[in-house]
Amino acid sequence: MSRLSSNRWLRLLGALAVAAILGFLLLPAIVAALAAFNGRAILSFPPETWSLRWFAKALAYEDFRAGFRNGLIVTAWASVLALVVGAAFAFVLDRYDFRFKRTLETVLLSPLVIAHFTVGLGFLILAAQLGVARGFAVVIACHVVLVLPFVVRSVYVSLRNLDRRFELAAASLGAPPARVLATITLPLLLPGLVSGWLFAAILSFNEFTASLFVTVQRTQTLPVAMYNYVREYADPSMAAISVIYIVATAALLTFATLFLGLGKVLDVEQAR
Repeated sequence: MSRLSSNRWLRLLGALAVAAILGFLLLPAIVAALAAFNGRAILSFPPETWSLRWFAKALAYEDFRAGFRNGLIVTAWASVLALVVGAAFAFVLDRYDFRFKRTLETVLLSPLVIAHFTVGLGFLILAAQLGVARGFAVVIACHVVLVLPFVVRSVYVSLRNLDRRFELAAASLGAPPARVLATITLPLLLPGLVSGWLFAAILSFNEFTASLFVTVQRTQTLPVAMYNYVREYADPSMAAISVIYIVATAALLTFATLFLGLGKVLDVEQAR
């Protein structure tokens, strides 16, 4: 067998392996999507009859609606706070050299490797020790910690790709540092800032494991409300709300990829 033929077989096998992995990962979503249109009240696959009534029930269910509102509150605060704090840390890490810089970077990125239930349990214990009620403040603080690494990463990559000659040119013309930051640096960082915020918002809204520990009935987010629902009922409403989740998340990520340069934000080699 020639070398060219061998390379073709390797590429073919690689493509088949990727397709098999993608199919394995997408299979549960496909099953859930088909089950959401089941006309019967019992989950079955494939559906024997077809209906949209479970989408209507999911959208009308009060706990889901309350969880959606709570999720929006938590997501709005957590994503904005994470954006401000994460952008500040990314700027410090990129522009300054100081002792324990690597330690700070490791601490900021540690939620990526720490199990989320550990973070949620830690905030639960901390709130109990401080005598703080499990209100929105505790939930928001927990979510900020979890999504902060993605904001830091996004803004840091944008800073590394920033041509600092624009800043130097503005400074040489007499612009003070605050004006350079407002008129040059921040506009050039806008794609990274928006991508970081979008990542933080998506992850915060979808966060379940940590939220299960730090929420109560009045602050439960939509994923927690879904978990409580599935403990009592077994109809296709859960499949319907899952389809809505998948479509909304895919739409947001597609938007970020097409219009915000998400590929550059995730480019590890480019950030070095």
